[in-house]
Amino acid sequence: MLHVRKGRGTHGGDHAAKRGRVPAPFHNCSHLLTARAMSQKHPDRRTFAIISHPDAGKTTLTEKLLVAGGAIHIAGEVKARGAARRARSDWMKIEQQRGISVTSSVMTFEHQGLVFNLLDTPGHEDFSEDTYRTLTAVDSAVMVIDAAKGIEPQTLKLFEVCRLRSVPIITFINKVDREGQTPFELLDEVADRLALDVCPMNWPAGMGGQFEGIYDLVDPALMVPGGDASRMYEGERIAVEGLADPTLAARLSPRALASLEEETELASACYAPFDGAAYRNGDLTPVFFGSALKEFGVVDLLAGLATHAPGPQPQPAEPAPVQPDDDAVTGFVFKVQANMNPAHRDRIAFMRLCSGKFERGMRLMQGGTGKAIAISRPMLFLAQDREMAEEAFPGDIIGIPNHGTLRVGDTLSERSDIMITGLPNFAPELLRRVALVDPTKTKQLRKALDDMAEEGIIQVFYPEIGSNMIVGVVGQLQLDVLISRLDAEYKVEAKLEQSPWDTARWIASDDAAALKAFQADNRGAAATDRDGAPVFMAKDAWEVGYVTQRNPSIRFTATKERVFASAG
Repeated sequence: MLHVRKGRGTHGGDHAAKRGRVPAPFHNCSHLLTARAMSQKHPDRRTFAIISHPDAGKTTLTEKLLVAGGAIHIAGEVKARGAARRARSDWMKIEQQRGISVTSSVMTFEHQGLVFNLLDTPGHEDFSEDTYRTLTAVDSAVMVIDAAKGIEPQTLKLFEVCRLRSVPIITFINKVDREGQTPFELLDEVADRLALDVCPMNWPAGMGGQFEGIYDLVDPALMVPGGDASRMYEGERIAVEGLADPTLAARLSPRALASLEEETELASACYAPFDGAAYRNGDLTPVFFGSALKEFGVVDLLAGLATHAPGPQPQPAEPAPVQPDDDAVTGFVFKVQANMNPAHRDRIAFMRLCSGKFERGMRLMQGGTGKAIAISRPMLFLAQDREMAEEAFPGDIIGIPNHGTLRVGDTLSERSDIMITGLPNFAPELLRRVALVDPTKTKQLRKALDDMAEEGIIQVFYPEIGSNMIVGVVGQLQLDVLISRLDAEYKVEAKLEQSPWDTARWIASDDAAALKAFQADNRGAAATDRDGAPVFMAKDAWEVGYVTQRNPSIRFTATKERVFASAG
């Protein structure tokens, strides 16, 4: 008995009378291209992130998209051995050792006349802050779901971030060649848990051990495995006239063909037709089935991004949003990465270009300070590989080498009256003291902590009483990365010690005297952050609530957005 559902929202359930031919929701998908927000005076871009729960196959899909787009020829499989294990997008030592992504990577490539800017984000929840900031720099996202596990907690959290920012999502259901849930169960879970209309763009002919291929519902074709199924394959794509085409009977088993016909007929009645406006508004998700490891369905996903994903969108800013077709060059720093090339101790600020045509050598003003910065060596990236960027357009991600001048949240523009908004810091959930094994390395430790705080990997707090710096993070894995990078990049051996506090809140008040009195009464728990903003450090969440209730004139906030740029 097939598990099906009537469509949710405004779309589903309108096509039950149209059974017996190509499913109606998919018949007219290919022409649904709409006007872009960006003027045609600039080349079009697709700037997107890949989000998922750990181990859903996100980094593998990133690699295979690069292969499909012609950017690289051999993907470094995350689970492979030796040199092949070093995935192109995972370049840190700890990433290569553990087979996980712990920092966002930027990869730019051209394919069929479009420029794709792909941002691979950390899947682990301990790095959600880095992922959140990365999502401020994209116009769409690909959500990867493991066919066996469905929607997992971190997937749900990342989706909520996308929803807050109205980022449109294409869903890729991965690992269909392994045992897992049925397509209907997976689609229903996406629809019900995420409150989205779903529109399958292709359909698997069998799942797991019975998998025989994927049927394209938009441009009717059958993709069948090619070669040894134990190795990577894209297989063969066979154009057909529809489900009644005799070619299908020749290439699929009777069981697979009968199941494909029945399931796609039911899907036609139960799921939404594709609606470009609903997708771009974040109300509908096109769904592609495939296997990233076996390079199956990846080409179709890339084509879907090219056809349906939006180009550069307006960015929130003060005093007004920045439009992609504004003449003035404006961008914002959403990430800083130190030691991408450890031999040169470099520090790269990643800037999302929001408007204007950027040219190498331009001088842009740093928002808040009015300081003009010459961008003489801008870079484009393929993970840690880089090349000089002579020009860039809205949607592009460029790297700017700097020595601590630029920080996350900075606006760079030809205008002096603009400030990009929406890049907050988040209160840490773990606070630790960092103790040196060799006390003579104090200067190196301060430099390292400053670099990593600048990246957003950690936060550093300076207590009012005592000289020990306090490191704040969202999760335990960030602490592991901190110790690993201190050793690998700065040659500093350190260990972590318990601190008297577990969390922190930024504090502010409209009553300056009340704020000063509160700080004086709580000197033992008072601190400042890197910007000099006052912080209250608490033993636990209960104490945060208690102190908040006792001090109604003080605001205790778990997020902080920098309101001006600082040169330090």
